[in-house]
Amino acid sequence: MKDKVTTFVLVIILGVFIGIVILKNDGGGKPALKAIFDGQSQILQMQTRMETKLDVIDRSMSKAGGVGSVELVGIRTTQRVLQGKIALLESKIGDIEKALKAAPAAQARQAPPPEDFATVHDIPVAHSTVIGDKKAKITITEFVDFECPFCSRFHTPLKEVVAKYPGKVNYMIKNFPLGFHKNARSAAKASFAAGEQGKYSEMADLLLENKKSLGEEKYKELAGQLGLDVDKFLKDYKGKDAQWEEYIRKDMVLGSKVGVRGTPSFYINGRKTRARDLAGYEVEIKKILSQQ
Repeated sequence: MKDKVTTFVLVIILGVFIGIVILKNDGGGKPALKAIFDGQSQILQMQTRMETKLDVIDRSMSKAGGVGSVELVGIRTTQRVLQGKIALLESKIGDIEKALKAAPAAQARQAPPPEDFATVHDIPVAHSTVIGDKKAKITITEFVDFECPFCSRFHTPLKEVVAKYPGKVNYMIKNFPLGFHKNARSAAKASFAAGEQGKYSEMADLLLENKKSLGEEKYKELAGQLGLDVDKFLKDYKGKDAQWEEYIRKDMVLGSKVGVRGTPSFYINGRKTRARDLAGYEVEIKKILSQQ
């Protein structure tokens, strides 16, 4: 008789174990919820069968003088606890189902607005270096991350535009280093340090060409390649760090204000543009020139 009681205790433990395994495999989706309900159903079915058999045992043991009644009380107590936990789990599953149904609507509410290509923003030159004729009527602003592969790819057309429209078009770079590019910020500082010796644009070009190997040793190498006074370059690069940080901060604040979402982002006379190659820029440049 005791062996039968032990067997039913093991059945309860097995039921709890099944429930735990199902919960651990819950990936947050509806198939996992179905698996949980199926598991609950199996546990409750086992409990029903067990209770029927326990009643038979209880009656048999009562005829035998009540032997094992303590063990039966313990089993029934465990059953009640298990049923309570299942009820709580069902309540939580209801909450999860509601959350899953509400998720698409919540995501739709949080979706960013479409990009604004109509507003003309005020983008001051400030500390930036203007490449090309400073008196040109058309200025292209590039928000750049020196470690970004797309920035490297789409930077060259800017030089082509300035070369094709001398005196009419210039461009300037604003910094928008992304957090996951560990050397983008220091590269921006290297460009500023080179600018102290009149080589800002040249250093910017080289940094973008060498985007995969940026670091202090590379900056030193590029400074030498440009014919800079390397000692002065390093002194400016390190000694004016606070000044470079402030420049970068201002650029990033400006970028956020004008709607920069990633790099590179380009603006023609303050208006965000989809242009990324010479042909694309020419369409907008010719339109502006025809209106002057």
